[in-house]
Amino acid sequence: MSMSMAASPQMHLLLQNYNPSLKNPNPAFVLPSLRGSRPISIKCATTQAQPHTPPAQAHSQDRVFNFAAGPATLPENVLRRAQSELYNWHGSGMSVMEMSHRGKDFKSIIEKAESDLRTLLQIPPEYSVLFLQGGATTQFAAVPLNLCKNGEPVDFIVTGSWSDKAFKEALKFSKPNVIWSGKSEKYTKVPTFHDLEQNPDARFLHICANETIHGVEYKDYPTPKNPNGVLVADMSSNFCSKPVDVSKFGVIYAGAQKNVGPSGVTIVIIRNDLIGNAQSITPVMLDYKIHAENNSLYNTPPCYGIYMCGLVFEDLLEQGGLKEVEKRNENKAMILYSAIDESNGFYRCPVEKSVRSLMNVPFTLEKSELEGEFIKEASKENMVQLKGHRSVGGMRASIYNAMPLAGVEKLVAFMKDFQAKHG
Repeated sequence: MSMSMAASPQMHLLLQNYNPSLKNPNPAFVLPSLRGSRPISIKCATTQAQPHTPPAQAHSQDRVFNFAAGPATLPENVLRRAQSELYNWHGSGMSVMEMSHRGKDFKSIIEKAESDLRTLLQIPPEYSVLFLQGGATTQFAAVPLNLCKNGEPVDFIVTGSWSDKAFKEALKFSKPNVIWSGKSEKYTKVPTFHDLEQNPDARFLHICANETIHGVEYKDYPTPKNPNGVLVADMSSNFCSKPVDVSKFGVIYAGAQKNVGPSGVTIVIIRNDLIGNAQSITPVMLDYKIHAENNSLYNTPPCYGIYMCGLVFEDLLEQGGLKEVEKRNENKAMILYSAIDESNGFYRCPVEKSVRSLMNVPFTLEKSELEGEFIKEASKENMVQLKGHRSVGGMRASIYNAMPLAGVEKLVAFMKDFQAKHG
């Protein structure tokens, strides 16, 4: 190697990220269009070029256990693979961040991401998958704008802050009615469905499947009373954490930054017959028809975020699919909730046991003055973002798919030591 080449910053970056398993990578396989007949699963044609990845639940010693509610921890093997592909994706000579969203390379990325998500959730062919922007909060407006006429009745079940925000936004574009609210009981429950007084003319029934702030999760789902109505769910914080019967829903939407990717990507799964009925005032970027007709490429999408989601979908499939993922999540949650319940009141979770979230575990200390010390000491042990949401206080441990079992076990051990010192 010449001295000039050794001094090249580009060469330095290449060597720093060199991976022997990526010798002579082939260009990415260009996939056929997914409009019309969609394959159930697509395997990358360059499997020999994929880097070796460590086990899904591995955890490097130089990383903290990140219990943040979102943006949240991502699988380490996904991060390592993204690192190995960052500079030159599959021999394309470009990073994914540099690709044209209309080029063949990115086309193969977004189509494979959609195909793998369809396989994971067993999404029926009569549903479209959209990769959008604006977060789940933007969907609070997009859903009523696309699904009903202005002034048409819709029903909301309010189990926490996010379903309440969705209701308030819907006031601008429909006639929403709260048929049940858990506010008076500080959002610790989910209603019994047969007691709900639904409007038989409601265009849709909206729920938040998992309330990130309050740690309340639906274990089953209600059915709209209106035979022509549909169930709409914000699944942002439990998306792809367990199997879901998509056919029960008209629309599922989710921000990616909890379980399946970085912030910036919003995924919408919508039944095709609900597309194309948007109110005339609907902005073009909120019209599902525009995005469906353009395969999520009407404008420049969050390309790198979609690529990262695709890597996560592939990783979840390699773990055995969502049934296996759910088992791991149930085990992690059981360990943490047991530690809280068996602490003789030193720790307390306010949520009714039957609807406790597998993803977001809020808890308080009997001696609330110790909460700051708890968070400070946990941080010293490389466990971060355990402070509860500013609206409710206390602590919150978000244990999404990518949180390894070791992280939960370390937190529980710390909680027991902390109680021994301060109980």
